[in-house]
Amino acid sequence: MVMRLFCCLLLLSAMPSWAATKLEASVDKNPVLAGEFFMLSISVDDTIKSEQPDTSVLLKDFVVGSTSLSTRTNIINGSINKQTTWSVKLMTRNEGEYSIPAFNVAGLSSQPIKLKVAKRAADADKNNDIFLKTSLSNDSLFVQEAGVYTIKLYLAKELLDGSLSTPSMQDAQLTQLGKQTESYELVDGKRYLVITREYLLQPQKSGVYTIVGPTFQGRVQQNYRQLEVSALGDDQQLEIKPIPANYKGAWLPSELVNIDEQWQPDENTVEVGTPITRTITLTALGVTKEQLPEIDMKTIAGIRSYPDDVETNNAVRNGRVVSQQTAPFALLPQKAGTYTLPEITLPWYNTKINRISYATLPERTITVTPSANAINPGAIANDNLNTGEPTLPANKVSNTQQPNTAIAAPQSVIPLWLIIVAVLGYIFWIITAIFYWLSRSTNNEPKNNSVSVNKAPPLSLNALKNAAKSNNLNAFYSELNEVAIKLTGKKVAAIDTLIHNINNDELATQVNRLQSALYANSSADVDLNAIINIIEQHQVQRTKSQQAVLKDLY
Repeated sequence: MVMRLFCCLLLLSAMPSWAATKLEASVDKNPVLAGEFFMLSISVDDTIKSEQPDTSVLLKDFVVGSTSLSTRTNIINGSINKQTTWSVKLMTRNEGEYSIPAFNVAGLSSQPIKLKVAKRAADADKNNDIFLKTSLSNDSLFVQEAGVYTIKLYLAKELLDGSLSTPSMQDAQLTQLGKQTESYELVDGKRYLVITREYLLQPQKSGVYTIVGPTFQGRVQQNYRQLEVSALGDDQQLEIKPIPANYKGAWLPSELVNIDEQWQPDENTVEVGTPITRTITLTALGVTKEQLPEIDMKTIAGIRSYPDDVETNNAVRNGRVVSQQTAPFALLPQKAGTYTLPEITLPWYNTKINRISYATLPERTITVTPSANAINPGAIANDNLNTGEPTLPANKVSNTQQPNTAIAAPQSVIPLWLIIVAVLGYIFWIITAIFYWLSRSTNNEPKNNSVSVNKAPPLSLNALKNAAKSNNLNAFYSELNEVAIKLTGKKVAAIDTLIHNINNDELATQVNRLQSALYANSSADVDLNAIINIIEQHQVQRTKSQQAVLKDLY
């Protein structure tokens, strides 16, 4: 009997996968409620390891959860039965008639399933043991303006395990802020454990969009039993407004932007050589730390400036994103005088009043006085008075000396050997200097006859030209940013810095049209080749100016 069973198992393992004869699909509930998870089972009468049904076709109408695989082999009275089953959790948000399509596995096809989804009762979540609430800091945002999307999961029973999906929105970035938090709330006299997650929302294009709410599925403990539970978050509509056509410069949409400074020491009068620490802090509401522009402090003749590492961070306060940039500068006055540090002005778009505003740091005047430790000729004279040598009072000198008699200062005697050593050392120094000058002239003569200048080749714009040829605006803008970084050496607001350096109105106009086409859904006509030509001309002019300088040097 044992040998027979062993032979059967051996034959079973040797049978090919095409031995399958039937593929079936079924659901555990029909009809189901909107927002309720149900189980779809797809079974084939064989052991299948190399294939699986394609469930991506379900994403159009359903929320597709986890998929599990199970295999089973039964031997009854010498008859062997095998089965492979795929179990998929599904849910639909809206009521109606749906069709689960046929699946194909191992050359077999299942039958489609007609599914009815009933409307969820309006008070279904009242006094429920589990439900979801979602909220948005603002139901209307500008392109690239940051919003906060909050999810709260309410649980009245002990949670064993579960999963909460991430919300989604087209043409937007959704990033979780920090870790989830847990607290307790009373709702209609019922105590709930509340799990809260916050997401940073950044829309990239204008229009009316829908934030697809999250879904939760899990298991809870109830009277020594484990129950499957689920919850559905509501969808929310959101209006994304475009960048205004009249806005110029780096786009900074915010409800509030503030710039201030701190001085150490906090005085307007300092001595030459006294180090000053100036810390400029930029704070903005409703933008991320990556959107904050770089703070540029102009140099002042007579005061050396040494910028320190810039620190940026963001946090959520009362449902709003608050970002801050701290830029410290070390100032070292070199000369005495009065200096005026110019005003710092930063443009931004006020989303509350829908117009351009300016954050301003007023000019500041400081007075630099000579250092008290500087050498004073009067101090040298005073030092001579303290040498201990005898001096005569003025009145006694006039009484004891004749009108034409001069008083000779006491003379010190220098040893003869010291004079001889000094003269020999001086002669040796002169001889060494002559030999050094002669050898240097000999070595430099052939080099001066063959002076060569290493010219750095112009920056390649091939990637920019390829993007222009394919009319790919996103790729062109990305390559333009890379070119600007290499030409200006700045990683923040590199394109704006390049426009400022080239100082060409046509370049500024075309880049503004490009940004409008990318972020404001504008149909503005962008001449990409004009941008490339202007940058090439700029490189040619810069090369010519460098050659002219080198020619003057040689």
